[in-house]
Amino acid sequence: MAKESVKARELKREKLHEQYKEKRLELKKAGDFVGLQKLPKNSSPVRLHNRCQVTGRPKGYMRQFGISRINFREMALAGLIPGVKKASW
Repeated sequence: MAKESVKARELKREKLHEQYKEKRLELKKAGDFVGLQKLPKNSSPVRLHNRCQVTGRPKGYMRQFGISRINFREMALAGLIPGVKKASW
């Protein structure tokens, strides 16, 4: 499980990204690259990283469900994810 500080840092980046999204688009359309550099680094969408919502794990992330593969397997076997069941043939 990821440290709370790492999860908090990622949340901070998401908030900054949302806050500066429109301004960033306006500056890009205008071609004002000097103005873009003055924005906070963490407001850039490139710095965002997908993390599991439950544990904060950065690897093995499944976009469709927003959780890591390990949590997905546990939750699917427990029947906590609707429409997902173990395959057998």
